[in-house]
Amino acid sequence: MKNKTIRFIFSLIIFLAGCQVIPSSATPTTQQPEITVAAAADLQFAFSDIARLYEQQTGRKVTLVFGSTGQLVQQIENGAPFDLIAAANISYVDRLVEQGLAVKDSAALYARGRIVLAVNKNSGIQATRLDDLLSDRIRHIAIANPEHAPYGLAAKQAFESLGIWERVQPKLVLAENVRQALQFVQTGDAEAGIISLSVAAVPEITWTLIDGSLHQPLDQALAILTASKQPEIAADFIAYINGEHGRPIMRQYGFLLPDEINLLSQQAPTPQP
Repeated sequence: MKNKTIRFIFSLIIFLAGCQVIPSSATPTTQQPEITVAAAADLQFAFSDIARLYEQQTGRKVTLVFGSTGQLVQQIENGAPFDLIAAANISYVDRLVEQGLAVKDSAALYARGRIVLAVNKNSGIQATRLDDLLSDRIRHIAIANPEHAPYGLAAKQAFESLGIWERVQPKLVLAENVRQALQFVQTGDAEAGIISLSVAAVPEITWTLIDGSLHQPLDQALAILTASKQPEIAADFIAYINGEHGRPIMRQYGFLLPDEINLLSQQAPTPQP
């Protein structure tokens, strides 16, 4: 009898342990709305700040996937589940619109980017002009791959405008994107490089703004993708970027805003100590 009582109590404990008591005041957990943004690598600092502020103010989650614009567009063409594309060159957005992969009416210019000549501080190199890169002391020059990265293409165009593209080619170290080009200069794997102004504010380098007339404008555009499951939130994030909260952050990282691009012609190359 004693053994039966013990077994009964033991069985009762197991039964009760398997039961979950839900207080009447408990409410089901609601998953927050979320969008995934394919963003050009030059936006890593600016968009990270904007997305963080947006999340704090709206409670909506923004996942950022950074890379060269050309590679991101290829991923979209292959079915990558992004909601929004923020390209480093408007031509890529036009390409997606033509294929029916981006919503035409959502396409909007959000910035114009600029390129700088970056030099590793510990290299002992002094270079403030693109011609300086011809020096024998400079053995490696990092740029993003011009085949799929708009900032790399702008670097190539600048070299071509000065007639030195062929001479610098043997020194080039091609990065997957402009952010990786910066890393090559930061680590000293390249003594110098051409990168975006928007990622140049790091302690390991000095930089000089490159004359924008040497390359085609880096007019950057974004658009909602037709495959987006959250087009309303994507549209709201676009408005946030181009609104009172996003614009000061974009300006902070050196971008020219859509209504400021006429200022570019007034700005001469300026060394940064």
